[in-house]
Amino acid sequence: MPLATPSAIAFRLNGEPLRLPPGLSPTTTLLDWLRGPGGLTGTKEGCAEGDCGACTVVLEAADGVRVPVNACLLMLGQLHGRAVRTVEGLRGADGAPHPVQAAMAEAHATQCGFCTPGIVMTAWAHAIEGGDPHEALAGNLCRCTGYRPILDAFARLDPGEAALPPPPPEAAALFATPEQAFHRPTSLTELVALRAAHPEAWLLAGGTDLGLRVSEHRERPAAVIGVLDVPELQVLESRPEGLRIGAAVPYRQVLALAAAEPGFGPFADLLRRLGSRQIRGMGTLGGNLGTASPIGDALPPLLALGAAIRIAGPEGERDLPVEEFLTGYRRNALKPGEVVRDVFLPRPPQGALLACEKLSRRHDQDITAAGLSVLLTVEGGTIATARIAHGGLGPSAARAPQAEAALAGAPFAQASFAAAATALTGEVAPLSDLRATAEYRRLAAGNLLRRLWWRFNPAEAA
Repeated sequence: MPLATPSAIAFRLNGEPLRLPPGLSPTTTLLDWLRGPGGLTGTKEGCAEGDCGACTVVLEAADGVRVPVNACLLMLGQLHGRAVRTVEGLRGADGAPHPVQAAMAEAHATQCGFCTPGIVMTAWAHAIEGGDPHEALAGNLCRCTGYRPILDAFARLDPGEAALPPPPPEAAALFATPEQAFHRPTSLTELVALRAAHPEAWLLAGGTDLGLRVSEHRERPAAVIGVLDVPELQVLESRPEGLRIGAAVPYRQVLALAAAEPGFGPFADLLRRLGSRQIRGMGTLGGNLGTASPIGDALPPLLALGAAIRIAGPEGERDLPVEEFLTGYRRNALKPGEVVRDVFLPRPPQGALLACEKLSRRHDQDITAAGLSVLLTVEGGTIATARIAHGGLGPSAARAPQAEAALAGAPFAQASFAAAATALTGEVAPLSDLRATAEYRRLAAGNLLRRLWWRFNPAEAA
């Protein structure tokens, strides 16, 4: 394919159009650029891992949506054509404090102030998105003030001014330096051709995983292929038979759809615990599949639901069940030149029981120690079918055939769940690490399955 002409990275910063000078690495994080050449030091670096929220900035969409994101994980090449607001861009009339800043001050919601810029930006986004303020703050850590006054400040918020529209789209496909090339394909055909031509390139969607390799490990990849401009990877559809989700759709949109769809409520509840609002504003289902991590939060639900992946490559497209796609520790079944196009989640049958469980050291914004997702159908007091999938209990997320066999055909009774739990603990082979010991993981997984009896029978629990 012909080589694209290198372009300048252009985006709107705090309401003003900006074009970056040539020679700047396109994988520079927004945080490093802001605190360096950008000269905007209000955005703070806390962890550089997307955990603490001190570096929170807001991406502004044309429809008025404000998406909080971690500047430490966001690469400049991803920002082209977007609009971003930092804490310096929040001002009231005549330079007075912005209403969000005033609310924080009036509620005595700041102390040392290091985390405050990120909290202010989260609050500004929350004023539009709404919802549970505790959940909104899950991605912002504060060690000295305490969250009560911060929550008091959130209660005073109003939506405020509308977001500015993003800059006009520019037909840019390549940002390059002598050492790096950052490709931004605008069609599936172009993406597949680039993937075939650059098999060593990073395939970048949200960057919540690959961004760590830049921010924390200071890697500089020779080639990156960003997929956010590929329309075929942005599909988000509800159909009678299920949901089709593009590989580059951010989790925040997947969560909104799942929460509104009958049968997917437990999946939506799990997604609310996947990272933070900042992470869900960037991370994607395609990224979770591509990394094939054994502790990927979204993978056990996909396995339990019987999800299938549509893969595109030089030889055309093919469909593959998720359980065949995951081939081992951080390994998948993609052939050279192939990419994940989208994922199809079958709608659970009418009356089916779905559970998506996760154990972690913190309830919010923490990585899974043990995860379990279960889909059951029950007919006449007998469990007709059972699909059980786990994460964190082996080299990859996987089905649990012995536990499934213990439930399928058994009475819908507490003893059946106990027998399945025993089978599950015998067929998994977890490892010990900083998050949990192998013994804990095995015991916890069995107890998660036992607990489902009470989850599915709340009257019994009472």
